[in-house]
Amino acid sequence: MTLSFSLLNAFAPTGTLRASINLGNPILAHRTDGGEPGGVSVDLARELASRLGAPVTFTAFDTAAKSVETVTNEAADIGFFAIDPLRGAGIAFTAPYVLIEGCYLVRDASPITRNEEVDREGNRIMVGKGSAYDLFLTREIKHAQIVRTASSQTVVDAFLTENLEVAAGVKQQLEADAARMSGVRLLDGRFMVIQQAMGLPKSRGEEAAHLRDFVEDVKRSGFVAEALARHGIKGASVAPAGQSGQA
Repeated sequence: MTLSFSLLNAFAPTGTLRASINLGNPILAHRTDGGEPGGVSVDLARELASRLGAPVTFTAFDTAAKSVETVTNEAADIGFFAIDPLRGAGIAFTAPYVLIEGCYLVRDASPITRNEEVDREGNRIMVGKGSAYDLFLTREIKHAQIVRTASSQTVVDAFLTENLEVAAGVKQQLEADAARMSGVRLLDGRFMVIQQAMGLPKSRGEEAAHLRDFVEDVKRSGFVAEALARHGIKGASVAPAGQSGQA
């Protein structure tokens, strides 16, 4: 990344790189003991700011939808999201830097044993409103009913409270929920691969190519793999090289 005034202005028109952090994905972001945002997303934002020679500030949200809205409306300069065509209306995405699995969870007594059995009449699927898997399932589910709760972190609790048939979510979140309560199990396999990418407002134009170049570089250099290891993230993988400079 070659620093220039136009590049710095494209990423940080206020003079500070403003990063929107989605705490709804615990794989990539969390609050530290001091209450500040931390995680892989924060590490990437700091690295980008360092290369730009700019300070960085963080605004953290409990849901992806709020984080997407903030970047789309240019109240933040960059964000960290799962790639989705609906979000792409206002955000220019890089290629993914991390791949995460979306899975289903059911009660132990459920007759459902395979992912293919979920999309059937009478089944109700609890999802986190505005999450990547909500957007995906909204397009893909033809027979089951989708029920939404406020955030990804509350999916399993709401699924149990409302006595639904299926909970959907990020595999690691579902595994953590299953470990703290009895009587539930994950279905084998996955129903989607969640492609986590960086994005900036589409209005920033051609300079978005530089963000794509940055993501390819941090994948190639091992920065992303080291960040995953540093934060003890299991079950997520570094995405393969993408086409630099393309959406």
